[in-house]
Amino acid sequence: MRFLLSIRTVFPRAGARVWYDDQRKVHQQIFAGVETVDYAFMGTDPEAADNRWLREAFENRIPIIYFLGIAPGRYQAIWPMFVVGWDAQRLTASLAFGELMQPAADIPATPIERRYALRAVKQRLHQASFREAVITAYGGRCALSGLPEALLLDAAHIIPDRDDELGQPVVPNGIPLSKIHHAAFDVHLLGIDPDYRIHVSDRLLLQQDGPMLESLKRLNNGTLHLPARDRDRPDRERLALRYEQFRAAA
Repeated sequence: MRFLLSIRTVFPRAGARVWYDDQRKVHQQIFAGVETVDYAFMGTDPEAADNRWLREAFENRIPIIYFLGIAPGRYQAIWPMFVVGWDAQRLTASLAFGELMQPAADIPATPIERRYALRAVKQRLHQASFREAVITAYGGRCALSGLPEALLLDAAHIIPDRDDELGQPVVPNGIPLSKIHHAAFDVHLLGIDPDYRIHVSDRLLLQQDGPMLESLKRLNNGTLHLPARDRDRPDRERLALRYEQFRAAA
């Protein structure tokens, strides 16, 4: 191929050395709504091959694939991505997101188009990185049943992300739940109080219909399986607000 195909930003492991500045701040830039993000050059020579490829992609408006780390060893593939700035003094390239559904990949021409592309990326990144962080914090298990299969788990928000104040994609606002437990939590058939006790709605408790329902009913008055680190535990304030919604729906 004549031009650059892809670039990558890794997500550093806990305690590992951070080699490039973009490892520290690209997620923050995206969630802060910055229309371009920084990508550090390889080494300190602007004319090194990797850095020349970035410059050629910049000069020729070439769409590239951006593998953005969301957890150690795991990536979210973002396409199209464009190099819209190349700074030999700062040893940094500037990256901008393109619109996925456009028939021809090109740099968005207007601020509205750029904001639209950024919003789509934020949503995908939010979902992927939030899920990964929450499930990892709980050792890959459902916090209600202990189910150990991560492919069957969702990261349930305690406070939905549409809430600007408390809906952030942070681990204390998430609980790993299996698909059925997540669905029941979302419609207030299951509730969790600020002391991490599990409550099952009377609507389910009064029904008699097979082993799946019985497994849900047995959760009543049980206790949430908590993560190993105290700082990852569900936020009590958020749980209190959500539990009031559960009680109001009863």
